[in-house]
Amino acid sequence: MQGGQPKNIDKILDMAETAEQAGVESVWVGDSLTAKPRLEPLTVLAAVAARTRRVRLGTGVMLGALRHPVLLSHAAATVDLISEGRLVLGMGVGGAFNDAQRQEWENAGVDPSSRASRFEEVVHLLKRLTSGERVTHNGRHFQMEDVAIAPVSPNEGGTRVLIASHWRANRDSQFERAARLGDGVISISDYPDEFTQVNDRVKFHAEVLGRDYDAMERVFYLTVNLTSDSDAATAEADRFLKMYYGINMWADRWGPFGAPELAIERIRLYREAGAQTIVVRFASFEQENQLDTFLTEVAPAFKD
Repeated sequence: MQGGQPKNIDKILDMAETAEQAGVESVWVGDSLTAKPRLEPLTVLAAVAARTRRVRLGTGVMLGALRHPVLLSHAAATVDLISEGRLVLGMGVGGAFNDAQRQEWENAGVDPSSRASRFEEVVHLLKRLTSGERVTHNGRHFQMEDVAIAPVSPNEGGTRVLIASHWRANRDSQFERAARLGDGVISISDYPDEFTQVNDRVKFHAEVLGRDYDAMERVFYLTVNLTSDSDAATAEADRFLKMYYGINMWADRWGPFGAPELAIERIRLYREAGAQTIVVRFASFEQENQLDTFLTEVAPAFKD
């Protein structure tokens, strides 16, 4: 979407089918209520689930604090059932980097200063509810008594959740949160060496908490533009990111922008840094062309 009203989501569904047929392991969608031009992610993933059979379906990342946990849990468990357990929720506290994002919190009736504690409560309740637990809870943000949902996730332990964590934020509480609440970690804006440190800190906290770090998934969300002309790729990516965020806020933490070989090398660096899954977003207004380039010139390098 470029901000206008789409006629349908046929292109999204076609791209998801193409990715699955090419052997891609997962398909991901973004999230925003009002700040960015986005479709509602779980609704889209339900449609993708009906058109695919194998690929995992992810959100990168969902702002859990904008939702009520019962409503979110019911929707997530339903998509998890439709997809036969393929849903994975990348979830983050979220930010307020510009006026549109600050307004988004207000539109949802949420005080952005409380978003971290609210997020933790949402994730805690979602995991319990989607696993089939009957929940009584008296928290800072939510209260419920003897609440259960149906259906529930077909996955033991409920719908899988990856917690967004970033070394650049310089907050160890992020890593403790991921180790305590998540089934894994997803990072968006760290350099490879920083991503290694994210994983090291999550591992430390997981061991302190008695959780199995080796069972936790480690995901990096990479933003690329695969246009061979580096200047053209960088210019288009800059336009795309400014349209999406209002500003190009992370500069060279995005990328690479240019020849497919650059993306291959960057993916290898993140794999060496511990990433088990690489989510690739195209900072481009030509999504189908970028996907075709990725499948023909980048993905074959990782067929092992």
